[in-house]
Amino acid sequence: MKPQAILFDLDGTLLDTAHDIVHTVNELRERYGKSALPLAALRAFVGQGAKKLLKLAFDVEEHDEMYPSLFSQLLELSEKNICRSTTFFEGMETILMMLEKNNIPWGIVTNRPERLTFPLIKNLNLDQRAACVIGGDTLSKAKPFPDPILRACELINKKPSECIYVGDAETDVLASQAAGVFSIVALYGYIAPHEEPAKWNAGAYIQHPSEMITWIK
Repeated sequence: MKPQAILFDLDGTLLDTAHDIVHTVNELRERYGKSALPLAALRAFVGQGAKKLLKLAFDVEEHDEMYPSLFSQLLELSEKNICRSTTFFEGMETILMMLEKNNIPWGIVTNRPERLTFPLIKNLNLDQRAACVIGGDTLSKAKPFPDPILRACELINKKPSECIYVGDAETDVLASQAAGVFSIVALYGYIAPHEEPAKWNAGAYIQHPSEMITWIK
């Protein structure tokens, strides 16, 4: 299908944010006298949110006494490190320019909270380019619920059946399917070793952003 619009997940799909997120986690570990964790140990999990990162970095769960403080500090440090070395994945900026040249609107639908989404995209001058931006707390429900994707379709005035959603997580596929949007899995993103993307039943899978050229044309 040739889409009338393309919606992107943020972390692990549109932007490579892993270095900044891992740096933030290690800065928090340093506060507690813990050594830095290598990028390779956390990269596959950075798109799974603060709960997962704190579990890996401090072995704490939401019910643990330390969790609220660690969570608050992680958000604070994340804001400070919002765009130290975050970049587009190779070839992604070319895709965005191609979409714009062909008058195909594109937007962002992420589970990253707004306070960590809007400063990041503004820093990269994406705030004036994206047709819509939906954060993880923009609505009462986030992915895997379809609500954020459906809201994005409303904002860009496109039917779900006319849109493509690109993401790197099973929650992205589930949200897309529930919304009636064609799903593409970004295999280059943050996918944990135990996950099996082939079983997600997505509409398509890509190894590199450049493969989206086929869909645009």
